[in-house]
Amino acid sequence: MENCIFCKIANGEIPSNTIYEDENFRVILDNGPATKGHALVLPKEHYADLFEIPEDVAAGAVKVAKKVAGMMKDTLLCDGLNLVQNNGQVAGQTVMHYHLHIIPRYKDDGQTILWKPTRPSADELAEIRKTICG
Repeated sequence: MENCIFCKIANGEIPSNTIYEDENFRVILDNGPATKGHALVLPKEHYADLFEIPEDVAAGAVKVAKKVAGMMKDTLLCDGLNLVQNNGQVAGQTVMHYHLHIIPRYKDDGQTILWKPTRPSADELAEIRKTICG
């Protein structure tokens, strides 16, 4: 995509703090990190979101995330991590280029990447299942 900033970063047209690269992906440190080491897995090809990315490329992104997460655990000594992938503005996606956040977590880091659980009834869950599955 001609005007996509993540395409330009992923393909080396714009400098970044790259921590991993292969033929299909570039992993960069996030410029507005949630925690120390927060990184983004960027495919070099443009896909707007989960609905556009081919399954094999999405699987490749998770494999890269696993590799980088291991590097982070060994070097940054994080206590855990979150993998976050947002789709659409309402879900928090700010750049319309598929990307996977790797967020190292540290005890008392002050971040909350959580949601408030709701309490649907068994009937409501059954109706949702029926709607999704047919």
